[in-house]
Amino acid sequence: MEDNTNILQRLRKLEKSLLSVFFFIPTSLLFLILISLLSYNGASIFCVHVPFPAKPSPDSGDFFPENSSSDQSPKRVFSSASKSSALFAVKEDFPPLQKSEVLKPVSSLKVKWKRRNRAALRTLRPTPVSTRFSVRAKEFFHGSCLDSFNSSHCGCKIRFFMTWISSIELFGHRDLLSLESVFKFHSNACVLIVSSSLDSIRGEELLRPFRERGFRVTAVSPDFNYIFKNTLAEVWFDRLRKGSVDPGEVSLGQNISNLLRLVLLYKFGGVYIDTDVIVLRSFVRLRNVIGAQTTDLETGNWSRLNNAVMIFDKKHPLLLKFIEEFALTFDGNKWGHNGPYLVSRVVSRIGSRQGFDDFTVLPPMAFYPVDWSRVHGFFHGPRDAAQSKWIGSKFKLVRKESFAVHLWNKHSRNLNVEEGSIIHRLVLDTCVFCNSLAEAM
Repeated sequence: MEDNTNILQRLRKLEKSLLSVFFFIPTSLLFLILISLLSYNGASIFCVHVPFPAKPSPDSGDFFPENSSSDQSPKRVFSSASKSSALFAVKEDFPPLQKSEVLKPVSSLKVKWKRRNRAALRTLRPTPVSTRFSVRAKEFFHGSCLDSFNSSHCGCKIRFFMTWISSIELFGHRDLLSLESVFKFHSNACVLIVSSSLDSIRGEELLRPFRERGFRVTAVSPDFNYIFKNTLAEVWFDRLRKGSVDPGEVSLGQNISNLLRLVLLYKFGGVYIDTDVIVLRSFVRLRNVIGAQTTDLETGNWSRLNNAVMIFDKKHPLLLKFIEEFALTFDGNKWGHNGPYLVSRVVSRIGSRQGFDDFTVLPPMAFYPVDWSRVHGFFHGPRDAAQSKWIGSKFKLVRKESFAVHLWNKHSRNLNVEEGSIIHRLVLDTCVFCNSLAEAM
């Protein structure tokens, strides 16, 4: 008991010592300690954990399958009626978002998006020139067919559309060659290039040689308000300009082009082709057509479509579905999501549903006889007898079975066209001004 009493007395003495030390601490130091504690407490309460975004997968590895063989040349035409009994896998290999990453846009993010895309968004604003799009387009097509595929006594037997959202400095010889190839096989076609940069004095100079030959081609600045009007594209475009849509990391111009081609075909009807597509024969007999980029080697069914070449009647219901899909599922951070993957998703989903069975999916050989991963082989000339033989047989196959060839500029723009190569021989077959274009490529 005595030991417990001694311990208790010692504790009381220690307590008095501590209190005495506390009272001798300066008031300013006590205030500093109190402020520090409050700051720490506030930081811990209002701290928000933001997860580091998942690393995006390489676009080349995910967007195009390695197992698609350019040597395969399916003879089969995949009509829409045959698709209802088969399952088409359209896989987009991108890391899934975690729940904590699915956040609604806030004002600070809108400011960031607008700053990052300020120049691109500025080009989307209406101008005195662009607001005349409807008048100029009608004047250009004046005397052309109301139904661009059925009438044989009109000024334009077939309408072609191209889009160019980039600067005019980037419009080069390959793009002009694509235009040449159109007129090589469609001398009475009308080609409307929807582009603000080409609708200029410099653009007039580039197109003048075609006009001097009697070809009908013009560049017109787009009036997006007019073009997108009365479709879901109008709603999406309005939200984009207000900052409610994140344009994403993929080029905004590319995605605008993806949407623009769909609406142009829906409102006018005709043919859309990319400027890196070389036409190899007449399209006049093609109607309501889209091309497969790859096929399943086991089933023979298409596994992915592409939107670089599309041929549709005015107000075709499938085009409306494409436009709705773009507006409702837009993602500016996934390469191909709003283009080839989009048309693949929609066609896979609707199958041969009534009202959507009036279209045809052509096999890869029609428009995409070479895959992006093997396109370099089309640019190389013969090194030996074996390669010369392969080039010769491949060239004959493409000329016999393909309506066009996609050059995949994203992957081939830095490749030189070597003499004797497949592309060199195709250029000589499809050029109109064959003086120096082939060498300039």
